[in-house]
Amino acid sequence: MVNRGSSHYRNSITGRFLSRKSSPFAITFQIFCIFAFSIFVFLVYTRNSLEDEPIQPFLSKQSQSHQKKKADQLPTEHVPDGQLWDAPFSYGLHPCIKPTAKYKAAVDSERYVTVRSNGGLNQMRTGISDMVAVARIMNATLVIPQLDKRSFWHDSSVFSDIFDELHFIETLKGDIRIVKELPKALETAPRARKHFTSWSSVGYYEEMTQLWKDYQVLHVAKSDSRLANNDLPLDIQRLRCRALYQALRFAPPIESLGKRLVERLRSRGERYIALHLRYEKDMLSFTGCTYGLTDSESEELRIMRENTNHWKVKRINSTEQREGGFCPLTPKEVGIFLRALGYPPSTLIYIAAGEIYGGDTHLLELKSRFPNIVFKETLATKKELKAFANHASQTAALDYIISIESDVFVPSYSGNMARAVEGHRRFLGYRKTISPDRKGLVEIFDMLENRQLEETALSHLVQRMHENRQGAPRKRKGPLPGVRGRGRFRTEESFYENPYPECICTSKRHFQ
Repeated sequence: MVNRGSSHYRNSITGRFLSRKSSPFAITFQIFCIFAFSIFVFLVYTRNSLEDEPIQPFLSKQSQSHQKKKADQLPTEHVPDGQLWDAPFSYGLHPCIKPTAKYKAAVDSERYVTVRSNGGLNQMRTGISDMVAVARIMNATLVIPQLDKRSFWHDSSVFSDIFDELHFIETLKGDIRIVKELPKALETAPRARKHFTSWSSVGYYEEMTQLWKDYQVLHVAKSDSRLANNDLPLDIQRLRCRALYQALRFAPPIESLGKRLVERLRSRGERYIALHLRYEKDMLSFTGCTYGLTDSESEELRIMRENTNHWKVKRINSTEQREGGFCPLTPKEVGIFLRALGYPPSTLIYIAAGEIYGGDTHLLELKSRFPNIVFKETLATKKELKAFANHASQTAALDYIISIESDVFVPSYSGNMARAVEGHRRFLGYRKTISPDRKGLVEIFDMLENRQLEETALSHLVQRMHENRQGAPRKRKGPLPGVRGRGRFRTEESFYENPYPECICTSKRHFQ
């Protein structure tokens, strides 16, 4: 009885439901709701897709007109101070350069390595740091290196003019023995002369110890890039960091003036940008970059390149260089770039560079956007700079100190100083370093030049392009895809540009 009654009840309800007809108004309302919801989902999806759209390669020729319309509609927004000046979050990372427990103290050796360091200041600094590690691997005594006097700058400075020699010897005494000069008994002794292979491993230098069977003195003709960037023992990597960041302290006169100039900058404004404006004659000639120059200036640079014997490449297509991102940004381009990032015209900018090619003529466009620009010559007195006259490596050391201590460091070109400063700033706590995407910027600068884009519309595009180029913690980049053989080492990120993780430690296991 119960089951039959229940079945009858359900059938009765179902019958009444099926017999009921929907009204035309209800059907119309349901269709409208479904349509409205579909439109909402489409708009949300489209918005998210645009926000997640990759920026590079930045603009294809087919999309330039679309991007122009899109960019022209973007308002110029005020950028918060924290976004402009604060260092990237570094997850509690800290320097760690102490030797491991298995590291053995230095043993006196009667085998000697002499070195002729080559290049400018920072090429010599990193090269000397490499040679400290090489001397350790080869169980040799290092003689204080000779500095390059034959490069473009013809700087006659010796080691003790630029570096604190006694501090260098004392700091590394637990790692290697260092002497100021060869013992007199060995000054005329036969010596092996070597051009060590670039980016070599520990195994290579262990094989080189066979030279000690026939020679007591080994002379190394070049010091730069003598060690690999990666896959070296941890203690060797940390020794390189101790040499560069602790032992190679600048000579007291340089350190003293450098600190005074930083204090004077701070007195002018609490914060400042150090701009490594690599727009000097030698750089433009070497790279073949003539964009924005007159015909006579371009010809002058070509002749200089032809007459510089150790510059192997003589014929260079300037347009291809620039479009490939291989040219330093011009002063005008740097000004546009910094304004697009949101820095106000009142920003204090220190120019860390030698003599700018073309002088005020080429600086005009930068100064028109940022009038608060200073140089060494405007911060220091003539008397203070007199001792540094005609010593390019010593004045470069002043620029280095001021760049390290800046709130923001911006290099217009990725050269030896830019890489060394960026690595040192990472080591000291990931101080903000903005690395311009030169290849990406060229496209939008050209659109701006051709009046396809307004300068006021650049901010959003440039800021998105550089979100991940501000010196935040990351692992070193490996070689470019597809590059094989020893050429792959040249495309790796330099150890001294990013000494993580060997010389920078963290307890955060999730760090990538």
